[in-house]
Amino acid sequence: MTTLVPESPPQKDKKPLWRRLIGPAFSVVLVVAVYFWFLPQFTSLSAVWAAVADMSWWQVTVLALAAIWNLATYQFVMVTATPGMTVRQATVSTETTTAVSNTLVGGAAIALGLTYSMNSSWGFSRSRTSVSLLVSGLWNNFAKLGLPVLALVLLAFTAPPTAGRVLTGVLGLAGLIAAAVLLWLALRSRESAARVGRGLGKLVSTMLVPLHRDPVSGWDKAMAKFRDRTVLLLRARWHWLTLTTVVSHLSLFLVLLLCLRFCGVSAAQVGWIEALAVYSFARLLTAIPFTPGGLGIIEFALIAGLSAAGGTRSAVAAGVLVFRILTYVLPIPVGVLTYVFWQRNRSWRRPPNSAPRTDLVPETV
Repeated sequence: MTTLVPESPPQKDKKPLWRRLIGPAFSVVLVVAVYFWFLPQFTSLSAVWAAVADMSWWQVTVLALAAIWNLATYQFVMVTATPGMTVRQATVSTETTTAVSNTLVGGAAIALGLTYSMNSSWGFSRSRTSVSLLVSGLWNNFAKLGLPVLALVLLAFTAPPTAGRVLTGVLGLAGLIAAAVLLWLALRSRESAARVGRGLGKLVSTMLVPLHRDPVSGWDKAMAKFRDRTVLLLRARWHWLTLTTVVSHLSLFLVLLLCLRFCGVSAAQVGWIEALAVYSFARLLTAIPFTPGGLGIIEFALIAGLSAAGGTRSAVAAGVLVFRILTYVLPIPVGVLTYVFWQRNRSWRRPPNSAPRTDLVPETV
């Protein structure tokens, strides 16, 4: 319900037009540079198409099944992180927000707001949605940090470790340990959570000084509330949350590996461990959303990395492009359909904060 107020708060001055356009312009330039300059310079486009056209019908069928499975895996994460949510609701939510993230500059922020709107229409409070997004986001980042470390450990058993690999592995392991310790401190007690919140607030406020932004406040109370609302969920479901997150990430890697193999990149050229290492480091690049869905950045990182590992240029490029069609392009029309379904389907609608409760949902959420 909209609340009327007698007077609107003063509006901050809008950013200059050039500042609002610089982000989208940079994204366009980056994508154009990768697809229309780097790729034609890197390999023959006719050879790339030939590698794709050589796939048999059964290989195409296997790829389609793997892509469908990959689309379904993140729903398991959301069902685990959101007690009371059904698989069908999670499907509509994840597919719709993925499509938004893949098509719009700043799509991650828009997808976040859309998630709140969809969950609210199904009776989930903002607090329950926040807990779900924070917990699933944390485990997703744990996986992004952990996979490079795992890949480097596996590489150490198959190839002599280099200084660069060791340094990267140490940094990744340090980041993973730091994140795990920070989460443990935040969940240990309300007082500990408040201290973590104050520390993070001071860090963020310091980073905002050069941007002439006001310091943040209230992070101690927010972190204490987060601790209260997540401790029950994590104690009961941390293992399921870990399993579903790992399955989601490895399912995406499986699609990449199948695309490479079916396009002519043999195990003798690029082993699965080397492919996992390149994949995991390419995924880390998506932490900074330069382009929607990492468009252009992921392709460049995968093609350059897999070719350096020993893959034939045309076959690597073909495999990566097919992989991106199945994991980046395919979710867009699927997300459009699920968005239309959400708009028109009224049978799932519930009043605010009336979604089914379980023992894992505190009364305050």
